[in-house]
Amino acid sequence: MTVERRLKVVSFGGDAMGNEPAVKVAFATGDMRHVDQHFGAAQSFAIYAIDPQHSNLVEVTQFGRLDMDGNEDKLAAKIAALEGCIAVYCQAAGASAVNQLRAKGVQPIKVAEGTPVVELIAALQEELRAGPSAWLARALEARQPRDGQRFDAMESEGWNE
Repeated sequence: MTVERRLKVVSFGGDAMGNEPAVKVAFATGDMRHVDQHFGAAQSFAIYAIDPQHSNLVEVTQFGRLDMDGNEDKLAAKIAALEGCIAVYCQAAGASAVNQLRAKGVQPIKVAEGTPVVELIAALQEELRAGPSAWLARALEARQPRDGQRFDAMESEGWNE
């Protein structure tokens, strides 16, 4: 299966999100307003850049209509569409999809059918302001650049037995 349509929002100005680093989060949705899709059969993903104060729609990827038929070939295109995302909110995801998503650093989050995207964004923003949960803390830490000089600092301290 391939992507049918993809819309990316390109910003030509300064950083519209403010100073805080934004995270990318996807929502499995058919109407762009509610999470109403199973991950494997999702017709589209709405991808937002979210920081503690702002959120912007940055991409929409549409797929053809699929049944939840156990055909794992459809997962590759969907997982590839989530490049750079830390999470995907969906109604459900099969075990194979969950394993593949986590291997790519994407946390699948199951929510009730019809949950409004704006409510999920607001809850995530509140979590970013108040202090992240374990999965979000891991995702934020994974986005931080590795300090290549930390071993040099340890070496300069010396080794005492």
